Amino acid sequence: MPRRFPRRWKIAAAEPIAETFSSRIWKVTREDGSSAVVKALKPFDDVDDELRGAWYLDWRDGHGAVRLLGRDRMDMLLEYAGTRHLTAVLDGDGDEAATEIVAEVMARLHAPSRRRLPAELQPLRERFSALFDKARADAASGTTSLYSEAAAIAERLLSAPQDVRPLHGDLHHDNIIESPRGWLAIDPKGVLGDAGFDAANLFYNPLDRDDLCLDPDRIAHMAAVFSLSMGHDPRRLLDHAVAYGALSAAWHAGDRDDADEQRELVVASAIRAVRLSF
Repeated sequence: MPRRFPRRWKIAAAEPIAETFSSRIWKVTREDGSSAVVKALKPFDDVDDELRGAWYLDWRDGHGAVRLLGRDRMDMLLEYAGTRHLTAVLDGDGDEAATEIVAEVMARLHAPSRRRLPAELQPLRERFSALFDKARADAASGTTSLYSEAAAIAERLLSAPQDVRPLHGDLHHDNIIESPRGWLAIDPKGVLGDAGFDAANLFYNPLDRDDLCLDPDRIAHMAAVFSLSMGHDPRRLLDHAVAYGALSAAWHAGDRDDADEQRELVVASAIRAVRLSF
């Protein structure tokens, strides 16, 4: 094996399967014949997101998410879930079938854990700092934008939180995989806040399906499904979605990614229009 892994992980063979800006990933075979994944983090700006995600996985202990089997500094040994992502269900059985699976996964992720609540999770207000900064900058320059409205929505949600719990923080169709144990979430960010935040990103996904993301009927249907499964007011879930979209757009603005910034704002505006109809 070209990469050396901790001896206690008992890895007999390793095959590199992916590399992203944030990590290198191997599928490994352990001495007992079982498969696992090693995720080796790179030093990058948002590496704390990934490290908090490890604490979240440890807290979930396999319930609704892949198991964290081991950790060594910036390396994680993870349960191997498989290769069939939720996008396969969307493509084969349709968006409504995929949405029902998401609702079931979120229900398991939001179930109580017997493990200690991790102190390392990021407070949701802290996660929204980029949106608040962008809204203040727009106000200072006299610019009227969705950022200001979304920041006010976020402030209202954060000031009166409901159902506060550890959150995955980045649920979307490519982060949900079918495993022998059922559908499991991968790649969490490890956030602490209102459970409605976990549903928000799903309104913007898949990223290459704006025919879905801009469809008012689809937006309303997702809000209804998540409202039923989570016990949250659908209007509040749509507020979370608007606030999240503006947050994501603010991140893209900080990266000078105009195309993705505008895409998020367009979808957020479509969600806002549905919200106003409720």
